[in-house]
Amino acid sequence: MTDALKRLSEEGVAIWLDDLSRKRITSGNLAELIDQSYVVGVTTNPTIFQKAISSGDGYEQQLTDLAARKVTVDEAVRMITTADVRDAADILRPVYDTSNGQDGRVSIEVDPRLAHNTAATIAEAKQLAWLVDRPNTLIKIPATKAGLPAITEVIGNGISVNVTLIFSLERYREVMDAYLAGLEKAKEKGLDLSLIHSVASFFVSRVDTEIDKRIDALGTDEAKALRGRAAVANARLAYQAYEEVFSSDRWNALERTGANKQRPLWASTGVKDPAYKDTLYVDDLVAPNTVNTMPEATLLATEDHGQITGNTVAGTYEQARADIDAVEKLGIAYDDVVQLLEDEGVEKFEASWNDLLTSTEAELKRLAPSEG
Repeated sequence: MTDALKRLSEEGVAIWLDDLSRKRITSGNLAELIDQSYVVGVTTNPTIFQKAISSGDGYEQQLTDLAARKVTVDEAVRMITTADVRDAADILRPVYDTSNGQDGRVSIEVDPRLAHNTAATIAEAKQLAWLVDRPNTLIKIPATKAGLPAITEVIGNGISVNVTLIFSLERYREVMDAYLAGLEKAKEKGLDLSLIHSVASFFVSRVDTEIDKRIDALGTDEAKALRGRAAVANARLAYQAYEEVFSSDRWNALERTGANKQRPLWASTGVKDPAYKDTLYVDDLVAPNTVNTMPEATLLATEDHGQITGNTVAGTYEQARADIDAVEKLGIAYDDVVQLLEDEGVEKFEASWNDLLTSTEAELKRLAPSEG
């Protein structure tokens, strides 16, 4: 074991776990990770819940009760997922209190089937905040075109948000703009801006997966030299954009009234290609006031052999821009890649949600009390 997680934390990177299940809560594992591995937050998504609930561990009694009440499958899924998020939020509450609300956060996603419906996303975000009823929750809203005005409205209502599925630099700037507009709305309503927090989940590994696939199809030495460089470059340029926006006059006016910066969160940090070091998207994205949400395998790998050598983002912007430009010169269109990834991201979460509904419905039928 190394002290990599400790050093990462000292560099200003909040370590969040990208996983949640009832077993992780009830076994004491989550509390242990908080206590021993510097974990200060948890993120969930439809795929994580689908895996957790399909495993069956710890859900039988609640499913039995829900079946007896003859609730709809949609209601059952929401009762189960919000229960897990509420319990995790309670375990993380001391972290929330000691960090003045910055960390100790648990994220829960709006129904991904609503990703292209602004009004429904806003309504669902309000409902989730009410259902979980914990101050240290973040409601996840996807950074689709329809999601942007929803982010502004939900932040404007004083609800803290985790903006998810960000792949492009242009969309990321739109997300930051939506956050600032939301804070301005909240300020007009007289809300306490210091209580509103947000992170912007910028996805990493999937960028390399898609661009590397296109590089491999080209097959030239010039192309191969760029394998595994686009994702880190893209994330580093996102941090450059963050520094610009959160040093602007518009931001400074909000900060003076107590507003919190929307931190960049590195998501999808599990390495997909075995040719790369398994801590690539941790070691190479160390910068102050960021979050890295890691699958457990990445967390354990970082703990075991991560190489945290200080800030690995500062001073890299010129090279990062050159790497993205070089990929474009190969004929791989950046805009095409990031739009595809956003579309696929929404589709994957929707498919996971539908799988979750199907498996939960089967369990409700199996556990339904016999009539009579």
